Amino acid sequence: MTPERNTNATLVDLLDRVLDKGLVIHADVIVSVAGIPLIGVNLRAALAGMETMLKYGIMQAWDERIRAWETDYRSKKKNSLIQGEEIALKMLGAYHSSEGIYTAWRYGYLYLTSERLFLYHGDFGEVLFETPLEKIMGLVIRNGRHFSEKKESEELYLLLEGDKVARLTGLNVHQLKEAIEQRMNELGIVLQEDPEISVFEGSAMEFISGGEQVICSGKMWYLTDAEGIMDDTWRPGHLYLTDKRLCWYYDFERRVVTEIPVSGIIGSVIEARSHSDFLNKEKVMDVVYAANGTRRVATFSGDALEEWDQIIKRIISGQRVSLAVDETETCPQCGRTASIKELLENGCAGCGWVSPNKKVVSSPLSVVTS
Repeated sequence: MTPERNTNATLVDLLDRVLDKGLVIHADVIVSVAGIPLIGVNLRAALAGMETMLKYGIMQAWDERIRAWETDYRSKKKNSLIQGEEIALKMLGAYHSSEGIYTAWRYGYLYLTSERLFLYHGDFGEVLFETPLEKIMGLVIRNGRHFSEKKESEELYLLLEGDKVARLTGLNVHQLKEAIEQRMNELGIVLQEDPEISVFEGSAMEFISGGEQVICSGKMWYLTDAEGIMDDTWRPGHLYLTDKRLCWYYDFERRVVTEIPVSGIIGSVIEARSHSDFLNKEKVMDVVYAANGTRRVATFSGDALEEWDQIIKRIISGQRVSLAVDETETCPQCGRTASIKELLENGCAGCGWVSPNKKVVSSPLSVVTS
């Protein structure tokens, strides 16, 4: 810690020197008022990075005490396993939690045991998700994409008792699905071959009225009006089209922010517009509709604007819009998805298996007209 003087030192040099070499301060500070000294402070301090501190024998007792406490804490931490329970699979994963005022992926380790499947966060000692294996009715793998992600990721949907659905993801979703199926076969539990799990977000069930049919839905940003001192703000949510209305659902507040009767939609247009100083010439879709004798505009932005624009134009022209069906088949042996024709004629290209059953997977934004 021998001091060295450098008149050309910068702030970066100072921080580097403090962390690497360290800084020893011996100072006398006097606080005076109107020339009268009132408070005197004799300051002796050593400032350095932890490695430097330990290297020169400073704070070693504190470091040893902290390490001993951490070792003792980990050794005494309660195990999340039930007595007699054996781990069949452990995998880093996440559970999509929709409880409370917001929805989010909660991360931890997925454990498949002889009796149950659960997600455990080791640092907090908390079980984030848990279900007995006998309550799992079916398993489906689907691709999902979130607002913060550009690429789609595979998700495992669990159909539980009471028509409840749980969404999981992990390092290897197919391995997790196969391990669950294998364990349930050992227990003599039969899964549904083609479970009917809604392709729409579970939040749609909170505001869809009886007899109302959801035609399509998708993730979409919505430009909310200015409130108080806040300017117009883009918020993430889900756009739903039913046979009665077009509505946007705000996930964070769990409510419908705007809804437009299908009969009131006048038109839609897509154009490139500058959202802010940082987002220039981004595509947005304006939906023009009539409300209380005046024309209003709802502005949306997302990855599927062209599809939504076509759907709305077909509604305006009076054409019937219904869900399209893509004929695909999922190989039950390896989980690979391909067309029915390919699997029936050529078998699975991944494992060579040929499926005897046809399965239908619906696409939430594909439409056909008749």
